Amino acid sequence: MLSLTGLSVAIQAVEILRGVSMHVPAGSMCGLIGRNGAGKTTLMRAVMGLLPARHGSLAFGQRDLLRTPAHARAALGIGYMPEDRRLIPDLSVEENLCMPAWANSVPDLVARAQRVYEAIPELREFTSRRASQLSGGQQKLVALGRALMSGTNLLLLDEPFEGVAPALCQRLIEVVENLKRQGLTVLLSESDLQHSARLLDQVFRIDRGVVNAA
Repeated sequence: MLSLTGLSVAIQAVEILRGVSMHVPAGSMCGLIGRNGAGKTTLMRAVMGLLPARHGSLAFGQRDLLRTPAHARAALGIGYMPEDRRLIPDLSVEENLCMPAWANSVPDLVARAQRVYEAIPELREFTSRRASQLSGGQQKLVALGRALMSGTNLLLLDEPFEGVAPALCQRLIEVVENLKRQGLTVLLSESDLQHSARLLDQVFRIDRGVVNAA
């Protein structure tokens, strides 16, 4: 599903990812585990086309992602949930959820929204509320729902459980676990395996921009 081979990424003159090679099989849930600053977010941003690669290859199925513009990667069915959520505070929850679909002019907006609400039913309770009115945990749920709007084939979840109250953290784990049961391919990052150990089919350890399979 997702293959990185010898991928190197630098921010300004500093090399962050150094020859990363890893493979995320279709239908699997894989963990990218490493301390803060190890390169987890850089790897996900590189997959989404938000950071350019210096060397190596990056493939999604048979598609060469390095030759695919960033805006076209979401259209391939790749969804991304940033660690800091990146919701638009003055837009409603529903507007935040629909933003990726509007940006890519998807024809099945209603069906995708229905899929999100089935996966995370509590989002229906505050569709009209502004994102700025939600708690941090609620915003994480919205960010996950927004990623699902695009992520029909692959989800990239960057620290999805970080900084969330225990009750909402458990709810996020339940949602992600259900996505796994549905066969969605997921790559999620964490600083350790505290929350995700039982969810993962494979673990990749990242340290100083180098990835090794656990």
